[in-house]
Amino acid sequence: MGTHRKQFAVIGLGTFGSSVAQSLEKLGSQVLGIDRDEERVQDMAPVITQAIVADATEDKALRSLGLKEMDGIIISIGEHMESSILITLLLKELGAKNIMVKGLSELHGRVLAKVGADRVLFPEQDMALKLVESLVSPNILEEIQLSPDYNIMEIVSPKDFTGKTMKSLELRAKYGVNVIAIKKKVPFLTDGGDTDFKEEINIAPAADDEVNDGDILVIIGKNADLDVLKNL
Repeated sequence: MGTHRKQFAVIGLGTFGSSVAQSLEKLGSQVLGIDRDEERVQDMAPVITQAIVADATEDKALRSLGLKEMDGIIISIGEHMESSILITLLLKELGAKNIMVKGLSELHGRVLAKVGADRVLFPEQDMALKLVESLVSPNILEEIQLSPDYNIMEIVSPKDFTGKTMKSLELRAKYGVNVIAIKKKVPFLTDGGDTDFKEEINIAPAADDEVNDGDILVIIGKNADLDVLKNL
C-alpha cells in the first residue's frame, strides 16, 4: 500500500501563502490553493495540485471545498484581520483540523487562538520554510514551542544512536537537551497470526534504557541545541 500523500489547503496566495504552497508541493504533498484574486490563482495553478478562485469568508463557498478532510489548513490573508478571524471561525465550525493562521500582531494572534486557530504564525525569518519542514519532514514529526527559546520536539532516532543506552549517548552533556520519552514500535502477533506493531511510550527513560532503530525520541531543549540534533 502506498503512503498517504498529505493534503493541505492554503487560503490566501500572497507572498507567504504561495511560498508555503509551493514548498509543500515540492516536498510531496497535495496542495489546494484558494484566493479571491484570479491572477494569483492563475500564477499558482501550474505549480500546485489545484488552485481555485473562491471567497473563503463565505460560509457556502468554504463548505463546498472539502476542507474537513485536509491534514492542515494555512490561512495567509494579507492585511485583513477580520477575514482571517472569520475564516478560522468558519473552519472550526466545519470540523477542520490543524488550522494555522498568519498573525498580523500579538493581539490578532490572541484573538485567532481564542476562535480556534491551532497555531498562529508570525512569518519572519523564513517561517514559511520552517513550517513546511515541521509538517512534512520525515524526521521531525512534531514540534511544540514552549517559549521563544525552548521547544519540545519529536525526532526519529539517528542511526548512530542505535543500540546505545541513554547514559552512553550523554545527550545532556553533548547537546544540552533532555530526552523526556522514547516511543517504540513493538511487534506483536494478531489473531490471524500476522505480525503487527503497536506503539509503546517509555516516559522518563532510565540511564540503562537502549535506543533501537526507528525509535522516536521526544526531546526538550533550547532551539539552537535542537537544531544541532535535527541535523545529525
